[in-house]
Formats: sequence, C-alpha cells, structure tokens
Amino acid sequence: MKWNRFRLKTTTEAEDIVSSMLMDLGIQGVEIEDRIPLTQSDKEQMFVDILPEIEADDGTAYLSFYLEEDEDKEKVLADVRKELEEMSAYVNVGECSIEESQTEDVDWVNNWKQYFHQFYVDDILIIPSWEDVRPEDEDKMIIHIDPGTAFGTGMHETTQLCIRQIRRYVTDQTRILDVGCGSGILGMLALKFGAAYSVGTDLDPCAIDATHENMEVNGISREKYEVMIGNIIDDKEIQDRVGYGCYDIVAANILADVLTQLTPVIVNQLKSGGIYITSGIIDDKEQTVVEAVKAAGLEVLDVTYQGEWVCVTARKN
Repeated sequence: MKWNRFRLKTTTEAEDIVSSMLMDLGIQGVEIEDRIPLTQSDKEQMFVDILPEIEADDGTAYLSFYLEEDEDKEKVLADVRKELEEMSAYVNVGECSIEESQTEDVDWVNNWKQYFHQFYVDDILIIPSWEDVRPEDEDKMIIHIDPGTAFGTGMHETTQLCIRQIRRYVTDQTRILDVGCGSGILGMLALKFGAAYSVGTDLDPCAIDATHENMEVNGISREKYEVMIGNIIDDKEIQDRVGYGCYDIVAANILADVLTQLTPVIVNQLKSGGIYITSGIIDDKEQTVVEAVKAAGLEVLDVTYQGEWVCVTARKN
C-alpha cells in the first residue's frame, strides 16, 4: 500500500506544540527532525552503541506525517494550515511550508534483517534466528540471536570487546550482571562460557521479550537468566532487586557519559574482587572512563581496543 507523506517545515521552538496539534487532528504518529543537542537524559535512554553526531541547532525543525492514499488529504491539510495560522499569533511557527511525496508501505521492524547474517567472533558462531547452521559449523560454540526491536547482535566492536573479556574472567561460579542487556547476548554467552547465573537490566521494555525469545531458542532456562526493566543508576527499587555485593562480573556496554554515572553506583553490586567490564567507549573518551573507574576505587586491570572503540576492565579490591 502507498502512503502520502507530508513534511512540514517549522521551528524547534514550536515543534512540540505543532506535534500535539497534529495528533489532536487525528494524525497518528509524527516524525521529528531537528538539530537540538541531546540532553543527558536522552543519552541515558539510548540503547545503541554509537551516539549520532549532529550539526548545531539552526532553529529549524521538520515534522513528517503520513496519510493513507484514500484519506481526504485536502481536508486534513486545510485543517493543519488553519491551526498553524491561529498558532502563529502566539508562537513562532516558521514558514510552515509542506512538501508532499509518496512512500511504499514498508515493514520497518523486519526490513533490516537482510543485512544481518551469521558471523564469527573468534571461534563463536553468532547466527540470526532466521538462518540455519551449516553442517561444518555444528561442532562450534553457537549462539542464536534475534535482536527484535532491542539492540544487540554482537556485530559491533564494543560488543565483541565485552564478549572476549567476559570469556576471560568467567568461571563456573560466576554470577554476572549486564547493565543495558538489550537482546541478552552477553548474559547468554556468559552462561555458555560456564557462568552459574545471569541478570540483565535495561531501560527498554522490548529487552524482556527479546531476551526471553533468544533464551528459548538457545535452550537457556529462565531459572538461569533474569531480566529487569529500570534505570539502575537512580532507581532504588531496581538496585534492591538486583542486589548488593553479589556479582563476580558486571558488564556495561553503553555510552561513556552514562558509564561515568553508573560506575560509582555499580561498585555496590560487585563482590570484593569482582570484575567490571565497560565498553561502548569511543577512543577519545577512554581517559574519562578510566578516571571514573579509578575515582570509584576500582583498579584498572586492562584496556583493550578494536577499531576506534575501547573496553576498560577493572577490579573491586
């Protein structure tokens, strides 16, 4: 099915109120494009490895909305323009030009799968749930993964850095906490490496379904892996549920700016002698994270690199 797409040019000052107006008119879903810098809260809620670079805010915003082909677009556009004219009396709505185009109905949730194929991290075969294991790979260590709408395929350098460090320090007694677990890949691999128990936390509710589905296809019992939703940095309830002084390894593959806030908190979850594995760190943020780790009283054991990404591993003495 084809859709009519409308891209409205307005101002960053007015984007929230204009978005609200569009929804009040019955328009379901509005895409916002602007150059407003991300707040610290925005950064904390992003569960991607790479923080996008954006140009300086120029005060311009674009709001895109979609109408089905058989909808009365002339009436909708007339209503939008009327509301914008009235709004201009008390807020700078900008030029309010509207570009029209057509787009095909695309399955955005699943379309990316054409780019994700099985691959190795050292001797570990990571294979998407929609592909089959080749006969020659059946004796390998295999992890089946489908990120769904949660982040985490293992393809990114930061994830691979974490995988190698977890494997290096895990024992059959290990209890591991993965902060920002996404699809659950690190916690599941820890169990495959021999760990006794995994716990994952994430801000995105999609992480629960994604992790549970991946556990099922990998034959991992829910008695071995628990997933919780919440911000362990400032949510006392989550901190209490996760527990204190009970983890041999804590892994956090998130942004450097979040790691600096997480580190002084997460020392409370680590056992004495516990290992703290941090990644998601672009190379020019390495010293920032190292200083945060040391300031929290941890001993830096190792700094590893892959491409422009860094993994800092430390111990609670």
